[in-house]
Amino acid sequence: MPKTLILGVGNYLLSDDGLSVHVLERLLAAHNFPEEIEVVDGGTCGLDLLQFLEGITNLVIVDAVNAGKEPGTIIRLSGDQVPAYLSMKISPHDIGLPDLLATAKLRDLYPPNVIVLGIQPESLAVSVDLSPSVAAQVDTLVEMLVEETLALAV
Repeated sequence: MPKTLILGVGNYLLSDDGLSVHVLERLLAAHNFPEEIEVVDGGTCGLDLLQFLEGITNLVIVDAVNAGKEPGTIIRLSGDQVPAYLSMKISPHDIGLPDLLATAKLRDLYPPNVIVLGIQPESLAVSVDLSPSVAAQVDTLVEMLVEETLALAV
């Protein structure tokens, strides 16, 4: 069975950039996954997360995604869309994520399937609370994350 990593990234102290913390909390409170699916809150760790990519077939990244859409819009990226997303930096942790994935490619650890699931942020102000437009979409994103992850794990 393929091994899947759900990796949340972002800065919890910058409002909507902390999206993944809120998503992973709800995800883990409501769902039990088989051992082939690992959930990691990567925060702003960057290259320190490389160890989690070893042996991974599917990588699902949860993050605030600046796609130029209306705040609160759910975004799904895969394949060639992922490098384009990485070029749109919205916060300090974005420096680490492109480096992580580039290093994974160099070390032959880049997973065959990489998907980014996120929400267009409204605010990156200093706060541990999500903006209303993003908070309203968290449950929908959690369900989408479950569906995507279980489909990949087959």
